Amino acid sequence: MRAVVCAYGEVGHACLDALLDLGVDVALVVTHEDAPGEKIWFASVRDRAVTSGVRVIAPPNVNASGPLEEIRAVAPDYLFSFYFRQMMAPELLAVPARGALNLHGSLLPRYRGRAPVNWVLVNGETETGVTLHYMDERPDHGDIVGQRVVPIAREDTAESLTRKLAAQGALLLRELHPALSSGTAPRAAQDHSRSTYFGGRTPADGEIDWRRSAKEIRNLVRAVTDPWPGAFTHLGGRKLLVWAADTRPAWGDAAAGTLFVDREGAPLVATGDGALELADVTWDGESRRTGREWARGAAIGADSRFDAPGGGALGGGT
Repeated sequence: MRAVVCAYGEVGHACLDALLDLGVDVALVVTHEDAPGEKIWFASVRDRAVTSGVRVIAPPNVNASGPLEEIRAVAPDYLFSFYFRQMMAPELLAVPARGALNLHGSLLPRYRGRAPVNWVLVNGETETGVTLHYMDERPDHGDIVGQRVVPIAREDTAESLTRKLAAQGALLLRELHPALSSGTAPRAAQDHSRSTYFGGRTPADGEIDWRRSAKEIRNLVRAVTDPWPGAFTHLGGRKLLVWAADTRPAWGDAAAGTLFVDREGAPLVATGDGALELADVTWDGESRRTGREWARGAAIGADSRFDAPGGGALGGGT
């Protein structure tokens, strides 16, 4: 089985590693350069390929004539996409003899689109998974080859869940390898009536709206915590990044966004439903500290209240 692998990130590394370990003839690896300013916390696809003597290219556009001809010259049976960030044109998808396959980080047809690992956490899902599917002209739309379910633990963050997905993606490839090699891999059409689609996320999407419930805000925090840019709020116009938080019972009838300190010194914030303890925070530009350490130096008073998203005041009570 001869393959071209387009891959990046933790999932890309794990899946490339699985194919190489299985003895797949990986003739070419296509990756891309790290984005400026991105925190690189994951293993390198390029390094894994180089250590195995596999040629690596990182074109700005994989669909351009140069890389297209390089891939065509390899004459692959399969083209695999493992968390590769570029969309592939129909001309490229038509190159591999047996098909172009993508590993998506959800249980398709749910959570098509960008950032599924973040979205499932934002939405409080209790399970997700990985899906290997044929690629066509529409994102995450093609027939399914196989899936593995991944439970989501309450303590999971985007990083820990990504590592789980990477491990399960590699296992899925190992399971499907005999059928892929023999050309007998299953192919099941997706139920498009059940599909959901989510777009990409930006750092600005991490702003906290204290009128949401404590559970919803906690889910946002764990979905975008380090190494992602983090959830954030403002106190008196000053930006505070929240890296970890947990739900607590409501505190009286305090208005959403009201900040207070409990008898143990923990900073709590009233939300639209319940309260949230700030467990790990950072003033923008300063070092991280526990919520209790931060509270001791934050001059929190009886009228302390976080700003509304985008600035301005939070209206109404809980």
